[in-house]
Amino acid sequence: MELNKRQAARLERISGELATLGPCLPGSVVVRTGRCGKAACSCRADPPRLHGPFRSWTRKITGKTVTRLLSEDQLDDYQVFFDNHRRLKELVAELEALSLTIVDADPRWKS
Repeated sequence: MELNKRQAARLERISGELATLGPCLPGSVVVRTGRCGKAACSCRADPPRLHGPFRSWTRKITGKTVTRLLSEDQLDDYQVFFDNHRRLKELVAELEALSLTIVDADPRWKS
């Protein structure tokens, strides 16, 4: 199947960017603060001094949700891995859309 110049350029750009991605970590990272259950704790004061921040990384492993707490240093070190995974998903979606465009243009579908 022949690609037109625009499709070939898009494919080359996507492939090139995929080749530059480093390690990727799937899942989501949440940073939370919160209150505990102790009535006399400073987290219940006015204004409250909340506990945390607590950084958690959540992902699915064989259908089960797995969460790990991250230190501030770990989050700083791994943030680029999370960013790479987000970009990977965007590039894969763009590649899939391009592939659908190529297949939809195939004249054999119109028969």
